[in-house]
Amino acid sequence: MFSVVLALAVLVGYLATGIASGDVDWLALVGNPTWSPTTGEFGALAMIYGSAVVCVLALALAVPVGWSAAIALSEYLPPRLARPLRLSVELLAAVPSIVYGLIGIMVIRPFVSALGDVPGGDSLLAAGIVLAVMIMPTIVAVSVDALSAVPGRYREAAYSLGLTRREVVRSAVLPQARSGMRAGVLLGLARALGEAIAVFMVIGRADGRLPESFGDVFSFLVRPGQTLTTKLAGPEPMLAGTSGPYFAALCGLGIILLVLVAAATVWGTWKPSGRSARRGSRALRGSVWLRAERDRLTTVLRLGALLLPGTLLIGMLAILVTRGGSALNPAFWFTSSTGAAGGGVGEQILGTLLLLATTALIALPLGYGAGVLIGAHASPKAARVLETLTVAVGGTPTILLGLAGYVLFCTAMGWGRSWLAGAIVLVPVVVPVVALTTAGRIRGMPAELTESALALGLTRTQYIRSVVIPYTWPATLTGLLLGLARAAGETAPLIFTATVFFGAPALPGGIVDSPVQALPTHIFTLSQDSGAPEAITQAWGSALVLVLITAVLLSLAVVLRNRFEGARRWTT
Repeated sequence: MFSVVLALAVLVGYLATGIASGDVDWLALVGNPTWSPTTGEFGALAMIYGSAVVCVLALALAVPVGWSAAIALSEYLPPRLARPLRLSVELLAAVPSIVYGLIGIMVIRPFVSALGDVPGGDSLLAAGIVLAVMIMPTIVAVSVDALSAVPGRYREAAYSLGLTRREVVRSAVLPQARSGMRAGVLLGLARALGEAIAVFMVIGRADGRLPESFGDVFSFLVRPGQTLTTKLAGPEPMLAGTSGPYFAALCGLGIILLVLVAAATVWGTWKPSGRSARRGSRALRGSVWLRAERDRLTTVLRLGALLLPGTLLIGMLAILVTRGGSALNPAFWFTSSTGAAGGGVGEQILGTLLLLATTALIALPLGYGAGVLIGAHASPKAARVLETLTVAVGGTPTILLGLAGYVLFCTAMGWGRSWLAGAIVLVPVVVPVVALTTAGRIRGMPAELTESALALGLTRTQYIRSVVIPYTWPATLTGLLLGLARAAGETAPLIFTATVFFGAPALPGGIVDSPVQALPTHIFTLSQDSGAPEAITQAWGSALVLVLITAVLLSLAVVLRNRFEGARRWTT
């Protein structure tokens, strides 16, 4: 847990130092929609509105589909069908943010343009749709783990009462899995709030736009807008310098974003007393007529929701293969890049794998320790506070991580561009995912496991080693692969701390002044040169390589997880 607190302390310290470098009018910042550095007006109301709109749109689209798909995978399908379908859902998490942005430009923007009869298609709606697709795999994967952790005796008892499958899920399974499923939504919300690159590419980045009346709310969905993250990910942080009112206002945006993430987390984890029990009793007292018809309708809807992620995956792969066919040539993988957009991506592949491996080695023990602390050691009130801090770190815009890492490692410590600095900056991206999925799994542990361990006289260390670790390891793997899938596509932190476009060796010879080349930043740089067809072709080819590498790592992790779950190795 120390790593989470330290990361948050560094971020808050960086932002507080920036705010202290200039006067910030907080009332104007949160209440004024006008952002104009030339006139000295720094209002973020339009950005706050844009962030809220795109997150609400993303959750409204992703949560019903994600929860329905998770229930279908866990409760309706046999394992031999559920596992490959779940893999297809998790493969969506392997698609990096920069690739979602490219696909948003190619598919979502034309759709919104035709839907709203507006040119271009850059809009809040396009950003919300892109975010919904991005966060849905997280919601599905974490929710399936929470549902799978519900002991079978609850289902058996409910079926023995004559309940239908729908009633069993509603009355016996969901109340037990609600905490873990809520964690999946929080992780999705954290990613939606903190995402910058994909939203940056489709939202239009128009300042100061707010609906003037309630009737304008829906028409504004198909118009360009701005969010807190897209403002921070734009060129302005570099133009503002490192002190003064301009820089202080930008740091104020970062503070507002952290507060919003914390507020959303507290709201999501709040548990009203007695409501779950009353809801379950109403389900048992429900009308018996049309029960079979309702059950069949629910089954069709949930299985239909499960088809959507697979369809999205097939569509994305088709686009990647069509536009990035150069990646299908083995030479593209092993040759060096030449010029602005020639050759292959051999050095970029090695640099990306080095960053991911180092990040995993650092984040796994830190994230697992934080998850055990939240789920097994902390009191309910303390666990809620720690969970809030963890999700706040996970939802932090990675552009802030990059800027803070640049100041701390590259400047203050004199590392310059360093692969280790890049890996350390990516650790806060992975640790919250591992911690929250592990904590959710621990909360779903059957009480008899803990009671049996205490009855045998196990110490706390023996209990963690012999009961908690074997039981939670599948969920921890899920969290790690989801976190690495997100880290694999991060661009902004690496630009500031670890990577260069060309000139770096395949493998660094040290730590200080030892940059690497990486696929995400390579793709981002190439995608900016929209006027050169060869650069765009190289960008799509590099994107396909990055997706395939992450998919292979993801598949290996899923195979290991399924082996643990299939063997039911809950204790040793």
